[in-house]
Amino acid sequence: MQTYQGSQTSGAIHRLYHQPMQHVEPYCASQFQILNNSVSSDNSSQETPDSFHYNEQFFTLDSFPADYAGYHSPSAASTCSRSPLSAQFSLSNRSDQHQSPDNTYGSPTSGSSLIDDGDKLKHALKQLESKLVGPRSDTDDVCSYSTSVTPEVTSMMKYNKLSQTISTLDVKQLLLACAEVISDGDISNVAPLMNILEHMVSVTGEPMQRLGAYMMEGIKARLISSGSIIYKKLKCKNEPTSSELMSYMGVIYQIVPFYKFAYMSSNVIIEEVMKSESRIHIIDFQIVQGSQWVPLIQALAARPGGPPIVRITGVDDSNAAYARGGGLQLVGDRLSKVAESCGVPFEFNGAAISGSEVKLENLRVQQGEALAVNFPYVLHHMPDESVSTTNHRDRLLRLIKSLSPKVVTLVEQESNTNTSPFLPRFRETLEYYEAMFEAIDTTRARDDRQRISAEEHCVARDIVNMIACEGAERVERHELFGKWRLRLSMAGYTQCQLSYDVDGVVKNMLKEYDGNFRLEHRNGALYLKWKNRDLVTCSAWR
Repeated sequence: MQTYQGSQTSGAIHRLYHQPMQHVEPYCASQFQILNNSVSSDNSSQETPDSFHYNEQFFTLDSFPADYAGYHSPSAASTCSRSPLSAQFSLSNRSDQHQSPDNTYGSPTSGSSLIDDGDKLKHALKQLESKLVGPRSDTDDVCSYSTSVTPEVTSMMKYNKLSQTISTLDVKQLLLACAEVISDGDISNVAPLMNILEHMVSVTGEPMQRLGAYMMEGIKARLISSGSIIYKKLKCKNEPTSSELMSYMGVIYQIVPFYKFAYMSSNVIIEEVMKSESRIHIIDFQIVQGSQWVPLIQALAARPGGPPIVRITGVDDSNAAYARGGGLQLVGDRLSKVAESCGVPFEFNGAAISGSEVKLENLRVQQGEALAVNFPYVLHHMPDESVSTTNHRDRLLRLIKSLSPKVVTLVEQESNTNTSPFLPRFRETLEYYEAMFEAIDTTRARDDRQRISAEEHCVARDIVNMIACEGAERVERHELFGKWRLRLSMAGYTQCQLSYDVDGVVKNMLKEYDGNFRLEHRNGALYLKWKNRDLVTCSAWR
């Protein structure tokens, strides 16, 4: 195991990061997986369950229902909570004559189609009751219901009894019960449960209510369609402009430390490794705005004996270009101006290409330069052997190893969603993002419009993708650090022990955030935690 010792200059990066950063736009790795607006249409017919027939229309992740102004009590889920797609449809059959469009989100016991589904509803409620509250006694029906009671009244009584039971359960339990029904293939029983959940979630509610709203969108998308059709149905009618998207990303950057953690830990590692190098080449596989490298260039400028020659190769795709508002030339110009102002000899190389498509010739590696490669929240987007025999994830790692890098920095979410089947993946997503939404809740009011937009555009789509999509269409494929370590080892890498200078810089940064954020140094890596939940890891390799 290689060990990198701390250097005096790591303090320079620490000081730079704690200067005002009004002009340093953040990045948000996963949110650049913006749903493709040019997906080819699929004209093949597709059958859907009886409970899920809708008019063909685009879905939208619009977080603001038409009656948003009427949300007097965001936490009162029973009266005002609606998931983002609720303004367009409910899970009840549209042909139900007893349900007025004006009462789509009224009490499910007054004219709801739940009560009018006859034998199918009774079967669904019986199944749901058994799942949630356990099997009933054989004499329950005899004791509870008169034989003269009509089937409709019996359904109403059963529904009311079940509703009382469900009211004692929370959103998380109901979401998991819904996922179990789907996993069991019992699709006919999903609609009653989803209609109950519809009244318990809210984009302005408590953390689990907000997360539940987006988890429900993933469930709906999964039930209605698959593959590229999901992307078509989730295409936003009102796609945010590039400046709006950058603003949303800025909110996430400020209120939770995920991206500062990635910036700072990787930069300190690279600075330490390159302290005696005169020619440095950094390949960044998620360059975005290039903001990560501004403090590093400034720190290298202060190096005793003068700055090194610095080259940066930035990799990104059209999605990032949209968010940035232009091509990679914008990044190159910006970093060149920073380097010039600091007296650092600098060259920028833009590789406008998806990371999965990168080849040796795109990287323009030169002899005699020390190479650093940065993978910030990006490798989990590369399809692996479970998706394609091409296995771009391992192919890319082997390509980089063949270049003999001085250091490779890897920052990834500590989550296990890559090859997991639907139900365990649903549970993992629920647990992981529960911690994230709790953390966000400590910084912004629940009716804060910026927070709602940031969650919608920077978090919700990842959640929907993990729940709704399979195969190549599922691009959110996280792995735990142990799996990354095995994957890198098999590709020929050796893990580098991180110096405690890295710990110190990150711990100082965390003082700006809620005290439940913690840093743990184990397995040769840094773990960013919320309470007892591991959220992100940073590690170094060569």
